[in-house]
Amino acid sequence: MRTTRFLLLAFLILAIPAAAFAQFAVSVMIAPPALPVYTQPMVPAAGYLWTPGYWAYGDEGYFWVPGTWVMAPEVGLLWTPGYWGWGGNAYSWNDGYWGPQVGFYGGVNYGFGYGGSGYQGGRWQDEQFYYNRSVNNVNVTSIHNVYNQTVINNTRMNYVSYNGGTGGITARPTQAEETAAHQQHRPPTALQTQHVQAARTNHALLASVNHGRPAIAATVKPAEFSGHGVVAAKQAGAPYKAAAAENKAAANKAAATRTNENKAAGNKAAETKATENKAAANKAAATRTNEHKAAGNKAAETKATENKTAATTRTNEHKAAETKAAENKTTENKAAANKAAATRTNENKAAGNKVARAPAETKTAPQQHAQAQPQHAQPQQHAQAQPQQRAQPQPQQRAQPQPQQRAQPQPQQHAQAQPQQHAQPQPQQHAQVQPQQRAQPQPQQHAQAQPQQRAQPQPQQHAQAQPPKPAPEEKKK
Repeated sequence: MRTTRFLLLAFLILAIPAAAFAQFAVSVMIAPPALPVYTQPMVPAAGYLWTPGYWAYGDEGYFWVPGTWVMAPEVGLLWTPGYWGWGGNAYSWNDGYWGPQVGFYGGVNYGFGYGGSGYQGGRWQDEQFYYNRSVNNVNVTSIHNVYNQTVINNTRMNYVSYNGGTGGITARPTQAEETAAHQQHRPPTALQTQHVQAARTNHALLASVNHGRPAIAATVKPAEFSGHGVVAAKQAGAPYKAAAAENKAAANKAAATRTNENKAAGNKAAETKATENKAAANKAAATRTNEHKAAGNKAAETKATENKTAATTRTNEHKAAETKAAENKTTENKAAANKAAATRTNENKAAGNKVARAPAETKTAPQQHAQAQPQHAQPQQHAQAQPQQRAQPQPQQRAQPQPQQRAQPQPQQHAQAQPQQHAQPQPQQHAQVQPQQRAQPQPQQHAQAQPQQRAQPQPQQHAQAQPPKPAPEEKKK
């Protein structure tokens, strides 16, 4: 499908007449300079055809397109050069083309077989191109397809490069050239187009620079503007006279170019400035965002550290408080235990002392009763003295539960035993029995229970029982 389209496009291009290519020409008010004088470089190989140089027009005025050797796009095709022609109010460029016959090229004598009409530089024969040695620079040692035919050139001396207008060539197309103009044509090859573009960008090829005498007048191959194959112009075809209009146009164009360049530079500077400002603003915003984010992260980390430190401090404080409380509790318990132990020791000591005093008191009591029986005042003294001596060390120790257990049996023993012992004639047995009975229980428990037990019952027992008993004893005595 793609091949079919390509072939159709090629057919349409071949069907376009030469006149159709003229519509792409450039119109200029100023006539081009004269053709420069130069020699043709040697043909590089068989099959190359010569395409003469010409003046083209660009943004900075006329520039020279060097003549060069090119390969024909197809066997049997010949090259018809382009030309400048006056159209009544301006000069227009008519593009060259490839075709089976050479058409009209304005009567311009480009030389080297293009004398103004037709082409005498060579011909196709048996699908090979033969070169006319009289107008072409051919190395017959390497190229054998040659012939020699003299060409008479009577118009070469003026070097005029345009048709019509002031000072232009007045030639008109012949019938054969008119016929050739309506045949199928091909446009310049890609190498030819590249060759023109290379010349357009070469400042030395401007007519305003070289004044009609370009340093690169011809080349061996297209777009090769350096090397041994480059040929310089010998001289300008005519004195170069830049027209005032051309100078003015060039100046205006240069001014417009500078203006455009300045405007483009200003726009570029403004765009650069805007881009830089935008980039700076974006960078500043990104920096602020990063700073805020870093500050937030740092604040969060600091807060977390503070919270962790506070929690650790509180934990340590609680632990220290608990430790201190435990130590205080231990100290208090130890102090209480020491105090209780000291108290018990004191009580035990006091109880032991009291127990030790009790037998002596018990022993002396019968003697006092025996001596003072007629008098009833002594039992009262005995009842008063015993509570005072036993009640001093024991008030603080009555809160303990053990004294009540020991307090129940002992008062009954005293209430039952003491009167009978006093009534019996042997008082010494009463003094011996009581110390042994009181020494058996633990000192602490016995010391706590005795104050209540002895303070209450003994005075009454002595007051009631002792007075009547001594009387019988005295009678017995």
